[in-house]
Amino acid sequence: MKIAVFIKQVPDSAAKIAVENGVVKWGDAPLVINPWDEYAVEAALQLAEKHGGEVTAFSMGGDSSKEALKHALAMGCGNAVLINDAALAAVDAAGSARVFAAAVKKLGDADLAVFGKQAIDSDTGLVTAMTARVLGWPALTLVALVAELDASAKTIRVERGVEEGRQVVDSKLPAVLSIIKDFGEPRYPSFMGIRKASKAEIGTWTLDDLGISAPDAKVSWPELISPPKRDVTTEMITGSSPEEIANTLADKIITEGVL
Repeated sequence: MKIAVFIKQVPDSAAKIAVENGVVKWGDAPLVINPWDEYAVEAALQLAEKHGGEVTAFSMGGDSSKEALKHALAMGCGNAVLINDAALAAVDAAGSARVFAAAVKKLGDADLAVFGKQAIDSDTGLVTAMTARVLGWPALTLVALVAELDASAKTIRVERGVEEGRQVVDSKLPAVLSIIKDFGEPRYPSFMGIRKASKAEIGTWTLDDLGISAPDAKVSWPELISPPKRDVTTEMITGSSPEEIANTLADKIITEGVL
């Protein structure tokens, strides 16, 4: 099997995000692999280990994104490719899907393209389905379990985590998957894996290498501002009985114009 897994470099989830002069800043917080994408890497590695195959990690961004790719290599991915082109600076989800689909085609003979549920910075969760649409492959989203996979017959059965419980879906391969936390905790990079990843040569592909032109962004951000600060005070309502507390609360809600 040949599996492509797509990851993104994002600010640490503990970072304090602010906007300064229209530019998003996160202080001294490090850039890390998108937490959701670690589950995608884990799923790709498990499938490759169980059914035989290789995993190639892809990331789109600047040179700093190589650190996220090294994390994927340290986890066990066999290869890593950075998609880096100045023309992609303002790319949106639809444009990203075109780029990722082209990367899958250039990789050649891929059985699966695996994504995390969403990125914690943009938080749209759109790229998986969009990439599948561009490729013309089935989109199996919110995958909690790969119940069956037959590489020779090119079939797969997954369980999707939905609000009502689990939804079982059968599909032909190749397919595009997005993975959720229920799949299982991502493995920690081993010491030897980290050492190997630190010395790894990460290839770089441009739009010319992919054979596509720069996608036109359909979504733009004409202005970015920080939310206005609000002064919030907390008042604890007390009383001798629940009824007295409820009546006091109701009076305050009416007085404040909440209702």
